[in-house]
Amino acid sequence: MGRRRAATDPIYPRWIWTAAAAAVALLIVGAAFVLRAVIFPADSGEDGASAGNGGTPPVSASLAQDSPAAAAGSAPCIPVNILTSLENADMVRALAGEYTAKPRSVDGKCVAPAVMQEKSGVAAGKVSAQFPGVPAGDRPAIWLPDSSAWLRIAREGAGGSLVPEEGTSLARSAIVVAMPETMTAALGWDSKPPSWSEVFRMAGEQDVWERLGHGDWGKFKFGKASPLVSTSGLMALAASYGAAGGSVGGLEGMDLKAPSLVEKVRDVELGTSHYMATPEHFLWHARQADDAGKVSEFLSAVIVDEKSVWDYNRGVVSEDGKTKQSGPAPKEPLRAIYPDDGVHVADNPAVILNGDWVGTQQRMAAEDFLAFAVTEQGQQVVKASGYRSIQGKLDPGVAATGRYAETLQPLPLPKGEVLTGIKDSFADVRKRARALFLLDVSESMVQETGVTKLQRAKDAVLKALDHFVGEDEIGLAAFSQVGDGPLTPGIVSPVAPYETNKDDIRAKLAELKAVDATPLFEAVSRFAGEQAKEYKDSFINTIVLLSDGKNDTTHPGDLTSLSEQLSHQNHSTPVLVFTLAYGPDADVPTLREIAKASGAHYYDATDPNRLEEVLSELVTSF
Repeated sequence: MGRRRAATDPIYPRWIWTAAAAAVALLIVGAAFVLRAVIFPADSGEDGASAGNGGTPPVSASLAQDSPAAAAGSAPCIPVNILTSLENADMVRALAGEYTAKPRSVDGKCVAPAVMQEKSGVAAGKVSAQFPGVPAGDRPAIWLPDSSAWLRIAREGAGGSLVPEEGTSLARSAIVVAMPETMTAALGWDSKPPSWSEVFRMAGEQDVWERLGHGDWGKFKFGKASPLVSTSGLMALAASYGAAGGSVGGLEGMDLKAPSLVEKVRDVELGTSHYMATPEHFLWHARQADDAGKVSEFLSAVIVDEKSVWDYNRGVVSEDGKTKQSGPAPKEPLRAIYPDDGVHVADNPAVILNGDWVGTQQRMAAEDFLAFAVTEQGQQVVKASGYRSIQGKLDPGVAATGRYAETLQPLPLPKGEVLTGIKDSFADVRKRARALFLLDVSESMVQETGVTKLQRAKDAVLKALDHFVGEDEIGLAAFSQVGDGPLTPGIVSPVAPYETNKDDIRAKLAELKAVDATPLFEAVSRFAGEQAKEYKDSFINTIVLLSDGKNDTTHPGDLTSLSEQLSHQNHSTPVLVFTLAYGPDADVPTLREIAKASGAHYYDATDPNRLEEVLSELVTSF
């Protein structure tokens, strides 16, 4: 395949008006939006089955038509900052583009919407904390996450009053199980969808492909995004609890802290090959494997939103979840599987935040933008962006490419306290990691003045260790060499239960000193091989490699041989080598290839100031 090109680049209050109040509101907001908010609020649903989670208004109801101004208002325009999730940012940008393509006038001024994107869980944390350190002019007037789950979680936080109780759904996208079509057919799930319990049971049967005559596909590789930051990850964990408790739709009636339930959820999570920060990370690597001719080397199944399946099948992927790249369609498309006991639906709710930085004009401008989003013209943008409309309608071409189900069976979205409990339980129930931190301690790590790269790396690793719990197995190694001498220092704290070696790792980390050369290939080959020999099926077996340079040694070793070793190991005893390029001189292509060959992800900290942030994101992968 040729080089890819970069793709071109509230919960809204429910108003139940009296007739007199409605007359006033219509002059400000416009009749279409008020009726829209009253008839189809995000949390509608008499029986609660669709509350905040994709309840579909009547398809027969007519949407209002857009009513742009006769002439654009005067400058300077009213700025309207919109904070979105990574998943729905493109849709919101398209809405903003269509909105500003027509003349708009609010209080005599033009309107300038600006879209900012952030991981859903990170955004919820910032909203709940009321954006500490962010200038008032840079704070959002509208928060538009991809699911009401984050609104409810944010309201559980200290700054929850910032988030209105209800919002307006702008689009719908089901959370599905995505699989390569050949694998879907091998399981018979293309004709008879499984239940969530069946999905998790199959993921736990690691040798299922060999049993079905497809031993060349290796182990069943099942991916999930982190529930701390991703909607699909949070809903995947909710489904784990539901399956473990016997009802994916009955979470609110369960005691989530009951030891028997927690133990069952842990058993379900053992079927996870590994986690990643966003679903886009998984799809990026699936596409790389597809380009190499064998998507099965990386992926059997992953829980994502259906819009991401559409993106993948049309050749759009993202390495970092933010910057999209487009190319030809994959050789083997993914199939969206809708479990027969229902799916959670990301309802893309919009809220105008109750912040004192949102002035009267900004609020009016935000209302005008959201009024447009639910018109016939706004919903055409929604459908063209890969989403179901607020009426559940689909663009036929999108539905065909994404293999969408025609209708959905939505699961109820739990209350905020339940969702918060599920998210906060992740550290307790997630599959445990068996991780070796591998640090480059070559001379280049101490060549700058002031705080050296080596010291920054130590500080970042020290903070990353907070992610782990006592049952994780963690170790520390480093590599360099002097002249033609052997690799040194090697393993400084062997991989062992973190509850027993926490102090040793921290002490040995502090003692690391820079040496000389960089035997990168030798170090990765040796320690990945050792990790593979000690492979444990009930753990995520991994290496976290931090390097600021390139292979610089007289020792034998080359990238081709190393890649072949890692790829071979990935088939039966996968050791995921997550690579982190640290500093501007890091050998990025080599680190990318090492991660790719092992089935892991490359992370970019070539800006040394981002090291701590990037490493913190990396460790959410396990």
